[in-house]
Amino acid sequence: MKNLMIVGGTGFLGYYSAKEALERGYKVASLSLDDINLEGWYPKEIEVHFGDVFKMEEEELIEIFKGYNYLIYSVGPDDRVTPPAPSYEFFHERLVVHPTKVFNAARKAGVKKAVVFNSYFATFDRMYPEKKIGERHPYVRCRLEQANSLIEAGGSSMEVVVLELPYIFGAMPERVPLWKDVFIERFFKGKFVFFPKGGTTMIHVKHIGEAAIGALENGVGGERYPIGDLNESFDFMLKAFTEGLHTKKVICHAGKRICAWGANQFVAKKEAKEGNEPGLNFKYLMLDIMSENMFIPEEEIEKNSKLFGYGRGGVKEGIIEAMERAYPNGYPEKKKK
Repeated sequence: MKNLMIVGGTGFLGYYSAKEALERGYKVASLSLDDINLEGWYPKEIEVHFGDVFKMEEEELIEIFKGYNYLIYSVGPDDRVTPPAPSYEFFHERLVVHPTKVFNAARKAGVKKAVVFNSYFATFDRMYPEKKIGERHPYVRCRLEQANSLIEAGGSSMEVVVLELPYIFGAMPERVPLWKDVFIERFFKGKFVFFPKGGTTMIHVKHIGEAAIGALENGVGGERYPIGDLNESFDFMLKAFTEGLHTKKVICHAGKRICAWGANQFVAKKEAKEGNEPGLNFKYLMLDIMSENMFIPEEEIEKNSKLFGYGRGGVKEGIIEAMERAYPNGYPEKKKK
């Protein structure tokens, strides 16, 4: 019997993983926060347990996980979250300490295979060792530690597969995309959008769900797999943003050193004054990453797409979907005085 527990099954990635699992004949349960109304849209076939894995004890988790042979771990902050300083402590606790507790509990409960959602920054840390990405960015350092710690927690009895994820687009019921507060409200306030002239790997969230179940079925324990749909410029992304927001913006680029200065001057210093620290060092983020085309190699994407059976395409539609979910009435422009 394919019994699957999804930690964070009512969240963005967990929801799409749950839907795909149901379609493939899994019996699915979720352990998640009781933070949204599930009536009328969440699949009734899913057995929902409420709890905060950041607060629960290992013994509680063992009891909940008993009877499940598969697990997907889909909770934890990503790099768009700016926590109180020092950010390493924040991310380490939520990306390493508590997930390791969860995976220890899963192994002891008899789970045989688990998938964790990680970050494609770990991919780039391997690809470009000269950039010292893990060393310079606390968030990335914690993602690297997470993968190592969870694979170790699996031991010899529970396989752990790591999926390294890029920019993710799409929407779900009840939840407002995180892009609204951490991106659009930061970059779209004026007539001009100033952004680095680089590019990134992107994916539609539906394909994350497909990849997660594919990884349970075909992934090799202890391996790390970069996942993506499309390698494209930030211009492509920003234009799709404006289309979904039903607004017009002029996209402007500057040299990477100017971008680094601006990010440090207007974002990092502001956060520091408020006692916060980003998980990504803005100086090196602009100099080494966002001003370049940082892509998961196409051959790697295609190989993993075939291995896990996830589809490709629909990224632009996912961006527009996310923007329209965040701003159902279009982006509210400031009125001229």
